[in-house]
This record gives sequence, C-alpha cells and structure tokens, in this order.
Amino acid sequence: MTKKGVAKTGLPPLHALISLEGKRALITGSAAGIGKAIAYRFAEAGANLELVDISEDGLNAAKEELKQFKVEINVHRVDLSKKEEIDALWKKLEGKEPDILVNNAGIYPSKSFLEVDEAFLQKVMDVNLNSVFWMCQHMIRSRLKKGGVIINVGSIEAVMPLKEELSHYSISKAGVMVLTRALASEYGKHGFRINVLVPGGVWTPGTKSLAKEALQFKFKVVKTGIEYGMRNPLGRLGKPDEIARMALVLASDLSSYVHGTLITVDGGFLSA
Repeated sequence: MTKKGVAKTGLPPLHALISLEGKRALITGSAAGIGKAIAYRFAEAGANLELVDISEDGLNAAKEELKQFKVEINVHRVDLSKKEEIDALWKKLEGKEPDILVNNAGIYPSKSFLEVDEAFLQKVMDVNLNSVFWMCQHMIRSRLKKGGVIINVGSIEAVMPLKEELSHYSISKAGVMVLTRALASEYGKHGFRINVLVPGGVWTPGTKSLAKEALQFKFKVVKTGIEYGMRNPLGRLGKPDEIARMALVLASDLSSYVHGTLITVDGGFLSA
C-alpha cells in the first residue's frame, strides 16, 4: 500500500491521466458557450491554449478570465468560412503546432428548406464542415510523425433531427461525424486519437436567443422546446461545462483507448 492507502498496481495515478500539462490545445469557437467552457477546463488541467473565434472581443474576454490558470494563452481572430484564413492561422502556428485540436465552432441559422439558396448553404457548410476538414488536414499534416488528439463536435440533430428549418445544419454535422470516423480509420496508426463529441440541447448564448424568440410567441420555437423537454429523460438542457468535462476526458489519457467513436452527451435524448 502507498502512503495514501492505494495499492501499488503500477498504474499511472489519476491526476497524471487527466493532466494536460505540457500540451497545447487549439479550440475553435472558444469565445463563448461550449468552446469557452472547454478552454476553461483545459486551462485548469494545465494546457497552453490557442483560442480561435470570429469574435475578437469575446476572445479577449475569455483570455482575461483564463489568466488565473497561469498557462500560455494566445488568441486568433479567424473567419473559419475562409480557407485562406485557416491556412494563415496554421502558418502562424508553425513550430508551435497543437497537440490537441478541438473543432467546436459552428453556426445554426434557421431557414426553411424551400428558402435555402446557394450562398446560405455554402456559408453553413464552409463554417460547420469544410473548416473542420481543413483544420484536420493541417493538424494531421503537421503532426504526421508525432500524432495527436482531435475532437470534432457533432450534434444530435445529425442523428435525430428535431428542430424544423435546420436541414442544412443537420447535414453539415452529419458530414463532420463521417469525416471523423474516416480519419480515425486512416490515421490511428500514425498516433492520432480522433473522436466526435455529440452534444444535446445545451444552454448557450444561441439557445438563450431562441428562448427570447419563444417569449415573443414564435410557435415553432415554443413547440421545439416543449418536444425536446418531453423526450429528454433528464428533462432539461445541458450546461456548457457538462460538455467540456467530457471533452477533457477525450483530450486526456483517461481515454487512451477511445478512438473513432461518437460520445453523446445529451441527457439521454437519443436513447428515449
């Protein structure tokens, strides 16, 4: 027995498994919501951070909040719908490539399927799917001999669409999930662990905006909220930190044998 009463098994201690000290993590969409919550937990675990978002003010506010953890924090305002800006970001990161990549950024504007035009669909696909493709390509190319961790964020809407007027969003996230499994199959042998984190309904700035719409008696928004609550066994929306905790597990050695899978954090919605 050790001094703390734990048998000597030769296994690494829990604190070492969950630690991200000495690691660098790049997190997109990290100025608010789930991305910001992930940044908080990663910084708490000791990771140096590269925070990416289109909101410069949000990034600076997040950086100020995370200074308490005494880790290196760099912020990058990037429009992820533009490949040239993604390329410029990775050029800037040469020599300091991340060990961990979290593709969290996404947009989910509502629009009737019959009203979607080419420009609208292209924007959604560029941000939600194409940016993930290019970010993963840069990550794998830069670390092909070292490996790393990639966490892509999907959505329950890609598995079981609920909200109307989000067909464009659903197919973009379905693409993220298929891309992840394809990359996992191909690049596991190169030392990468690649998984999809699939959140359910989460109380973020985006869902707060929908709640305000509901207060204005928009029937479709109210209907969706009621249907989600009735189906979800826990009967509530999740919190960003509840998603971030699972992201930390996937990023750390706690999940050293978890690869190519979908981890759902939805309060039981998909199983109901």
